[in-house]
Amino acid sequence: MQSGPHRVDGVADQQDPEAAEGWLNLRTRVCIWVIVLGLANFLAYTVAYFSLPGEAIHGGVRLEADSDGGRLHYYLLDKGSRVEVSRAVWLYSAIHSTSIPVTVGAVLLAMLTLAKDRIVSSMRSSVVRGRTFITVLAAVVTVCSLGWMGWFLYVIISQLAQPAPWSGR
Repeated sequence: MQSGPHRVDGVADQQDPEAAEGWLNLRTRVCIWVIVLGLANFLAYTVAYFSLPGEAIHGGVRLEADSDGGRLHYYLLDKGSRVEVSRAVWLYSAIHSTSIPVTVGAVLLAMLTLAKDRIVSSMRSSVVRGRTFITVLAAVVTVCSLGWMGWFLYVIISQLAQPAPWSGR
């Protein structure tokens, strides 16, 4: 006699309701953790955004020329004005800002996963089948989140690789 559910390619056998229920519970638990951690990251970002004098993505890095080749100045943008901060504060702001698009995407995908069965059952008679709709929506969320994060990374790397010349402000 075998113990445990029969598995084919890591998926519980459809004939075993206990195994399917265990799989759903694991999937649900993982999705809930993704949502909770994503919301915690967003809350931490919000607190940091209001605690720091702005954010790095729209702030910038400036190079002040001197006899040693130059000194870098790091700025956060706050309500239209730049505020100089340390490199560590600027990097924290830049990295945390970059984590937000991935966090938003992960939370949306987790919520979509939790709602999948309801969406599929409610879209049986529509022009677009439920599974197709979910697949397209998941692809759009993934592409947008990665594109948004990619843009932030591009801006940060560009600012560090080629700081703008010092303008005295």
